[in-house]
Amino acid sequence: MTSRALPLPAPPLLKRFAPLAVGLGLAALALALPAGWREFPAAWNLGLRAPIDQLQSTIVANRETIPLFQYFFDPLSAFIDWGLRLAENLLLALPWPAALAFSTITGYLLGGPALAALSLIGPVIMGLFGLWEPSLQTLALMIVAVVLSVAIGLPLGVLSASSDRVDRVVRPILDGMQTMPTFVYLIPVVVFFGIARVPAVVATLVYAVPPMIRLTNLGLRQVSPPAIEAARAFGATRWQLLFQVQLPLALPAIMAGVNQTIMMALSMVVIAALIGAGGLGRQVLVSLQRLQVGQALEAGLAIVLLAIVLDRWSEGLSRLDFSDTAREPVKALAPRWVPARWESAWLTAALALRRLAAGPAHILGTLLGGRDLRRFAGVLNLALVVAALLLLDLLVHFGTFPSAWRWYWREPTDALVRWMRDNLFEIPVGGLLIGTGPVSDFIVIYMLNPLRTLFTEVLPWPVTVLGAAALGAWAGGWRLSAFAGLGVFAVGLLGMWPFAMDTLSQILVTMFFTVLAAVPLGIWSSQNDTVREVLRPILDFLQTIPSFVFLVPVIMLFNIGRVPGLIAAVLYAIAPGIKLTDLGIRAVAGEAVEAARAFGSTRGQMLAKVQVPMALPSILLGINQMIMMVLAMVVIAGMVGGAGLGLEAVNGLARSETGRGVEAGLAIVLLAVIMDRITQAWAARSQ
Repeated sequence: MTSRALPLPAPPLLKRFAPLAVGLGLAALALALPAGWREFPAAWNLGLRAPIDQLQSTIVANRETIPLFQYFFDPLSAFIDWGLRLAENLLLALPWPAALAFSTITGYLLGGPALAALSLIGPVIMGLFGLWEPSLQTLALMIVAVVLSVAIGLPLGVLSASSDRVDRVVRPILDGMQTMPTFVYLIPVVVFFGIARVPAVVATLVYAVPPMIRLTNLGLRQVSPPAIEAARAFGATRWQLLFQVQLPLALPAIMAGVNQTIMMALSMVVIAALIGAGGLGRQVLVSLQRLQVGQALEAGLAIVLLAIVLDRWSEGLSRLDFSDTAREPVKALAPRWVPARWESAWLTAALALRRLAAGPAHILGTLLGGRDLRRFAGVLNLALVVAALLLLDLLVHFGTFPSAWRWYWREPTDALVRWMRDNLFEIPVGGLLIGTGPVSDFIVIYMLNPLRTLFTEVLPWPVTVLGAAALGAWAGGWRLSAFAGLGVFAVGLLGMWPFAMDTLSQILVTMFFTVLAAVPLGIWSSQNDTVREVLRPILDFLQTIPSFVFLVPVIMLFNIGRVPGLIAAVLYAIAPGIKLTDLGIRAVAGEAVEAARAFGSTRGQMLAKVQVPMALPSILLGINQMIMMVLAMVVIAGMVGGAGLGLEAVNGLARSETGRGVEAGLAIVLLAVIMDRITQAWAARSQ
């Protein structure tokens, strides 16, 4: 029997110099190819635009006679519209004291006094900004979108968890739904559902349902196998196993999916306003169109407050125990801040309040036949308070939030932006000019323009395709190499080559500035708790405020063009890079740090040689997330003068050219998926 020879490992020198050799080979190929190879052949265009536009025209002309619309899309639109009107009418009919009471008591039940205070202050600030009704309209749209997302996502998540085949089919669809720019699927949504709030709900649903499906799937797959086997041993049926074992044990992951669905739905508020949704999104959009920075900031802050309150509510809901097991009575303890001499009085008052809260539940339980409803005392008291305020409204007529109570930020904000525009654009220092104007000129002349020229006029298209394939091979092997090369080639087949190369140049420059800011700040945050606490609310603000709000002050400081979109993208994308860099360094094993200290390493040596290298997977994951967020800003940058694929998608929506928008959107998706896979593989290699 002969033994098979094992493959010899590649020589270290060959491995080290392989990237250099590939780079030199691509450079030689670029010089050798004639000038005619600079542009992707126009004759190879797949021509998707014309049939898509023809389909749109046919649908618009024959909508009322097409059975699919008569028996599916139109009834579905009517159902969604009915749900929206019901939710909005109920919220708007609620007297403002009842709404505040409901919010405050719900916050208390889900998170205690701190969340109760936040749940009271958030809506009050919305009212003081004069945004009470728009906030309730946005909340109505959110309720309908999230309910539909859960109703669709939960069964699909269960189905994906129960079948690997279904999971393999669903996963790429979810990837496409999350990476495709929202502007792109606004176009077909408008074609099928018209202009108004219904297509806004549908577009929000498309964007917000993937995390619900993914996290339901993940939670069910992570249920402990012994728990499942024990249930089967006791003769549980498939449905009993699902509803009594798997779903309860997977509830934390499912609630995390609900939380992410809420956050993603809120991020669609402004974009949905482009196709007729009202509420806070419309307030932001109209203010931006009129360059009213202060009003846009107020509406943006209202969205942030709504996001924070709903986020904390869903987080509190995920911690509730829904099981029917008996609970031991909770022992009352006085907080640390209560002086010792007052502790007895505090405990007496707390016990009295607890008995008072349980009273209505006990009485109602007696009336219903002796049932013990004291565990539902909080919910029953919430219902009683709201009902009492509704009855009082019949006499007092509270109405909407008082118009005399106002606390506007718009005037000082607008004054600050005007001052910055007038005083920071050009600042003479000696014989030089500094300020936003010279900075903008430098970025355009010395960074954006040279890179765009390199990709569109210097590099032949085969070199770019082979370069993407080489990056894929280096990061993840031959499969990723083939995917990256074919993906870039497909961009050319869509007829989007020059626009994609322009967009790629903007992405690279944006990522340069984003990484340059995020990684050092993340390292600094990891070494200093004070810095971390200062950065935390700033990063939360950057992640939750609508990206559109960044645009107006940036435009006023830097003028229309590619630079405002670049800066807005940096602000939008920087947060995950800082957070994941900080997290990765803080997660480095303490033993490794102590060993480095024992060998006399300085703080700088410890960072450079121990902490940063060991945290590299987390840092690269942060870079991956930043790339995805920069790509999400491509279309928004196109609205303020940024060229490339973003402008093509915007023009497709504005001019009802569905084919043009779809081609640009597919090109953005291809770039996003390629860059996502390469950076993920790079992160996996570094582990």
